[in-house]
Amino acid sequence: MIQKFPVSRDDNWYEAWPDLALTISGKLVCVFSQCTHHGNRSQTRIMITESTDRGRTWGNKRPLTELTNGDPHWNCARISRLRDGRLVIVADQVAKGYTEGGINYMWIGDAEGTHWSEPIATPLTGIVPDQLIELPSGRWLLSAHYNGQWLRYSDNQGIDWSEPVLIADDPGLKLCEVSILPLDDGTLVAFLRENSGEGWDCYKAISYDQGESWSGLYRMPLPGCHRPIAGLLQSGQILITYRFMQGGKGWLGKWTQNFFAAITDQESAKALERREQWTRIMPIDFDRSPVADLGYSGWVQFDDGEIYVVQYIVDDAPMGQIRGYSLREEDFMLES
Repeated sequence: MIQKFPVSRDDNWYEAWPDLALTISGKLVCVFSQCTHHGNRSQTRIMITESTDRGRTWGNKRPLTELTNGDPHWNCARISRLRDGRLVIVADQVAKGYTEGGINYMWIGDAEGTHWSEPIATPLTGIVPDQLIELPSGRWLLSAHYNGQWLRYSDNQGIDWSEPVLIADDPGLKLCEVSILPLDDGTLVAFLRENSGEGWDCYKAISYDQGESWSGLYRMPLPGCHRPIAGLLQSGQILITYRFMQGGKGWLGKWTQNFFAAITDQESAKALERREQWTRIMPIDFDRSPVADLGYSGWVQFDDGEIYVVQYIVDDAPMGQIRGYSLREEDFMLES
């Protein structure tokens, strides 16, 4: 059974675009954006809130960044845990209209997310970055989109970065907001939002050389998939959380009412034909607001199998709020 929990709500601010990390000690650290409104970034900052009781209650939020007034403004933050336990936040700072690509910054935190470095500018140009991904080899991957979905990698923990690597671009598609997933055999699968507003499938590209080159594009049986967030479950299966966007007339509030989760497997992720893949899709939440807006998410899994998800939603609030969800893999299917 899916349980819902308030993570952060402040009716004076639009709170949105969250992500989530689980520390070694079992604390949840949620990072999100606080701004004037989705369509008004005259004031922005990146916020952090924490939970020590598995997301049932959350402490007072605190700012990671100073409040900006005008451009450039803070956009979307992501958080991930390195193999040594340290946490890393990545966020893009962009100008109005997103016409100049934006600068992606990193903050390196301790294992509990208590202390953070000063912002570290990376050479990656683009908006809405993926989490910083650490491969078993120690390589770091960082990706964002700007005239295509691009990647840079580092083999010395961010001291030096590669030249840009193109993950995906297609003149007939609007590809963005990648979620890169390392599979057990070392294959990397990049799940991509298609942003034409037509409700088309999630697309993916595949790398067999730690991100140095990519093949694809390949369709997945995930129609209307916006902002996919993919990860491996303890079972070895793949969980993808995403906004369902059916397409049609309208913009915010007209087509963003549904938040879904999907289960698939690693063989499906590597398959090149849509008919060779399976997905099992489950609704997580529905936004009842006439100005509905939701669907950027993050999730982790506890040692006992519980999955905790965060996303933003308007629903019963006047502005965007952050909401948490508890579920388990067995919620997708009853045992036979």
